Amino acid sequence: MNSDTLLQVFRFQVRFHRVSGSGGSVDVCAGAFSECTGLEATMEPKTIKAGGVNYGAAQRPGAVTFATVVLKRGMTSSRDLFKWFQLVAGGAYAYRLSAEINMQNAAGDAIVTWGLDNCLPVKFKAADLNAKGTEVGIEELHLAHEGLRLIDGGV
Repeated sequence: MNSDTLLQVFRFQVRFHRVSGSGGSVDVCAGAFSECTGLEATMEPKTIKAGGVNYGAAQRPGAVTFATVVLKRGMTSSRDLFKWFQLVAGGAYAYRLSAEINMQNAAGDAIVTWGLDNCLPVKFKAADLNAKGTEVGIEELHLAHEGLRLIDGGV
């Protein structure tokens, strides 16, 4: 059984890559997850009160913050995600990775692709070990990031 056959039962394919100096990208690893939460961006508007204007205030765009993305119940064919977390948690230099989350239909076609810029793993939880269970390799992976994009190319 190859890894591509194994990953078809999931509906979120995640690809982690590093942007190279020439503007291209180098794939680092990939995995598939059954749940993804936290695809969220919030903009805090700035209120501008003008002198002499008593009815309301002008609203201007402010800073944007991003929620932590949580990937749950995943499987990958390598140990690279944990190694990446271990490097970051240990204080060693580690590349920030970008990620693409492909939401797939039952046929495995990408419907929506979200991009995360400059990801940093902030929590890694392995599945509980139980000989009678059907748990998968990664229970949760939490990612802090610096940008959320909707990538064209889906339906």
